Amino acid sequence: MRRGVFVAQASAEVPVTARQVAKRSVLVWLMSATSDVFLGKARKSLAGAASELTDGRYNNAANRRYYACFQAALAARERAGIRPPGGSGTRGHAFVQAQFVGQLINRRKVYPPGLRDALAQTALLRELADYKITPVSHVQATRAVGRARALVTAVAAQGGTSA
Repeated sequence: MRRGVFVAQASAEVPVTARQVAKRSVLVWLMSATSDVFLGKARKSLAGAASELTDGRYNNAANRRYYACFQAALAARERAGIRPPGGSGTRGHAFVQAQFVGQLINRRKVYPPGLRDALAQTALLRELADYKITPVSHVQATRAVGRARALVTAVAAQGGTSA
């Protein structure tokens, strides 16, 4: 087997086989493709939230807005290569929210601190919209759509090609 040298992020040289390099290249491509799919979904959910807001369906706007944020966080997580423990590939809401804030905002500082509560706030409003008697107001829905737009825009600005 041919051996090469792969320069890791810490600039330490680590010998690897050509097969390992090829496998890593495929994984990077898959993460990028997956990220683009989730970013595309986030943009469509955001467009749906804006449409629902315009039509006065504030509960639906809150729901779509949360999913725009969640899908954008999935795209960001995939792009950063963050995997659940054990490699299960799960996309649980709590895990995605915790990793987006903990890893991508607090630790790696990929996204601005102003987005720290975007997922949590949008999740609370979605819960109100979907499960509570009190309806979401026009003001709440408008602010929520703005918050979702900021998160989706920030994730898209970090890379991604999906329209």
